[in-house]
Amino acid sequence: MATSAADFPELPYADGDFFAFEQLLSGKEQDRLAEVRDFLAREVKPIAVDCWNRGEFPMDLVPKLAGLDLVSPVRRQGYSNLFAGMLHAEATRADASIATFLGVHDGLFTGSIELLASKEQQDEWLPDIYALKKIGAFGLTEPLGGSDVAGGTRTTARRDGNNWILNGAKRWIGNATFSDWVVVYARDVADNQVKGFLVDTTLAGYSATKIENKISLRTVQNADIVLTDVVVPDHFKLANANSFRDVNKVLKVTRLSVAWQAVGLQMAAFDVARRYAVERQQFGRPLASFQLIQDQLVRILGNTVSSMGMMVRLSQLEDAGEAKDEQSALAKAFATDRMRESVAMGRSILGGNGIVTDYGMAKIFADAEAIYSYEGTAEINTLVTGRAITGISAIV
Repeated sequence: MATSAADFPELPYADGDFFAFEQLLSGKEQDRLAEVRDFLAREVKPIAVDCWNRGEFPMDLVPKLAGLDLVSPVRRQGYSNLFAGMLHAEATRADASIATFLGVHDGLFTGSIELLASKEQQDEWLPDIYALKKIGAFGLTEPLGGSDVAGGTRTTARRDGNNWILNGAKRWIGNATFSDWVVVYARDVADNQVKGFLVDTTLAGYSATKIENKISLRTVQNADIVLTDVVVPDHFKLANANSFRDVNKVLKVTRLSVAWQAVGLQMAAFDVARRYAVERQQFGRPLASFQLIQDQLVRILGNTVSSMGMMVRLSQLEDAGEAKDEQSALAKAFATDRMRESVAMGRSILGGNGIVTDYGMAKIFADAEAIYSYEGTAEINTLVTGRAITGISAIV
């Protein structure tokens, strides 16, 4: 007799949280996470594949996201880092592109203001940022500078009276085609230190051009930015962004978010693969009835649970103020490596249907490649961890 997922909708492990990590959240946080999950199911998942296929960002979603009030859950709203991580995983589970939009605006851009701006600057800028009335971007990576950008930032800043003159280029800048502001990190020609600036995207000499032909996170509007004698008033120089060591304060926190994205994408792969395996009929029986398919599903689940377990502990350390850079580096490298393996198995379970976006898995599979690379490649994060455990730097 044929069976389908509809015949047993109440399976206790259908959501992929096999070890019930969500129960570590407070009751308030669990309720809030459920609210966000319902929103994502209603407003994001139904449009995710179509937006991805067209490579367009759903701007009409921004007011709805603003109404959900998701920006700065830890510093502004008092939630735990564990909750913030699980929230980011849920957003990625629904759509990695929307999660990346939030990660850029909230983690990288807002985090730069919260961690590196003065109190006066924060009071002036943050209300509109929190309300998504001003959308932000984060300008660090350059056309010729990725992993080596700490010592190789080519964009320059020159003091000119009460202004700064910025010249250079940035690449892969998410949200930058429609952002109101972008935090640009540039090397001060006077002291050779990297400093941060809040740049209004309407300023003369600023331009942003969408990067076309991506195979990953197609909904995200990444851009090439060119700065040609852009005049930035001194007030818009972030008061506490005076070296790359300061920039790392932002990256340390956002690296956690990307590792949580790797958890969320594995949950998405498990969701799609499990349902497909139960509903798909082969040789007159459900695909899930074959041992090799169950093996792959369990391996995806194991990768997800192990990644989540590491992230839960790291988030707890972050809440206690004890998390270290090398721990974030290991988590990002490990979770994204497991993610790559999980989405490949998920695609395999769907066979030919795994290479078309109609079934969801092809999008998940492709999006994993961007998450694997950004916020520090696996290789660089491995070397950061290796330096911590050996005392020897292998970063050339």
